[in-house]
Amino acid sequence: MNLDLFIVILYLTVIMITGIVASSNKKVKNVKEFSLSTRKYGTFVLVATLSAAFIGGGFSTGNAAKVAQIGIGNIIALFGFSLSVILIGKFVVPKIPKLILENNMSSTGEIMRESYGKNAQILTGFFAFMVCSGILGAQISSISYIFNVFLGLKPAHGMIIGMISVLISTSIGGMQSVVATEIIQFVILMIAMPVLLFISVQKAGGVLHIISQVSRENLDIFNKSGPLGLISLFISFAMGESMVPPYVQRLLMGTDLKTTSKATILSGILSIPFFVITGLVGLVGLVYFQGQQINTNSIMQSMINAVAPPGIRGILIAGTLSIVMSSASSFLNSASVELTNNVLEPIFGQNPQKSVLIVRIINILTGVVASVFAITVPNVLDILVYSYSFWSPVVLVPLIFALLGKKSTPQAFYASMFAGVFSVLACNFWGNPTKSYSEIVGILANLIVFCTVNKLQKKSKYL
Repeated sequence: MNLDLFIVILYLTVIMITGIVASSNKKVKNVKEFSLSTRKYGTFVLVATLSAAFIGGGFSTGNAAKVAQIGIGNIIALFGFSLSVILIGKFVVPKIPKLILENNMSSTGEIMRESYGKNAQILTGFFAFMVCSGILGAQISSISYIFNVFLGLKPAHGMIIGMISVLISTSIGGMQSVVATEIIQFVILMIAMPVLLFISVQKAGGVLHIISQVSRENLDIFNKSGPLGLISLFISFAMGESMVPPYVQRLLMGTDLKTTSKATILSGILSIPFFVITGLVGLVGLVYFQGQQINTNSIMQSMINAVAPPGIRGILIAGTLSIVMSSASSFLNSASVELTNNVLEPIFGQNPQKSVLIVRIINILTGVVASVFAITVPNVLDILVYSYSFWSPVVLVPLIFALLGKKSTPQAFYASMFAGVFSVLACNFWGNPTKSYSEIVGILANLIVFCTVNKLQKKSKYL
């Protein structure tokens, strides 16, 4: 067995054992404990788990691939996500109503039920499950690329190995296992990516040589998209994963709102250099592989294969696995919790004795659904943009109002949900569903209808 393979196997083993050991500290008794863990966490743990949750395959290997394909504009677009995280930490988190925390709410559906009723909880749970499954699919797609490029495994085989590792480390202990593994993964990926860029720059001939060889098109932030395309993609990343279930879960896990606010802002700031680093790996890769046939969808993995010496290469492979497996664990946990807690239990009733078993079974089934999605849509970032249409045009606006404690009505939620869904479907009918325009149109339609219905109903009370 070579050194790199040994390091990868050791990493996967440590992650699985960590998840199992964390679950043994306290047995999970219900879905709420599966979702939120039984502990309240401080700043470092929250920064680690927030960062590990959102820095997935799309924001790392997918970013490197897109920069190689369209240029540095993709890095600028991803800053939209960084900005949204910082703004949420600054303005939304401090205003989360005490009622949400005191009632120990553990999911987006529960928060929506408090503001808009039981049916809103069910609908939110369904859309939450869809967006989490889609984003999980993006991570699974990245896992398959990693095992294919590094170990020569068929994508389907790599997908199976990756999903088994994630399922073992998350299905038993729920969120307490996820947090324990994410701390390890966060430390590894924060070391691995800067090391990869440093080695890549040296092997490609240095900074000045790389600048002289990169085409003008790849240095043009509007390349292949134009100003309107870049702005729409920026907004798409700003709103697409904004307040998705894994992040809402983590906003409810801090020792207090001040700690959570600080951790959220720090994780948003930390994402900026990370996006720059992973994007530049793709740009350097273009120079290194100049004149060679290469699949840009796996350019980060190809760079690790080409430039890293034995041992370091194994650590970098573990780093790329850390990126996608941490995000996969988070979205898998959220998908199963949302479907169980906010769809099945409200419809069929609660059964505390069977709820944990049910959520674990759904955890496994969700992995299968996400794998099918990953096979259907090959590009990681396209999977993300497609998945966003199940969330932000439908749930984002009413959810933010609920988290801010703003009074609104169930009718406003239903009307805005219909407007968002209809707008997205209409845009997709006349265009490409993986483009970000439909999502922006859907969000605007949702916002306008939500505010209009709220205003009209408030006026009617005084008539």
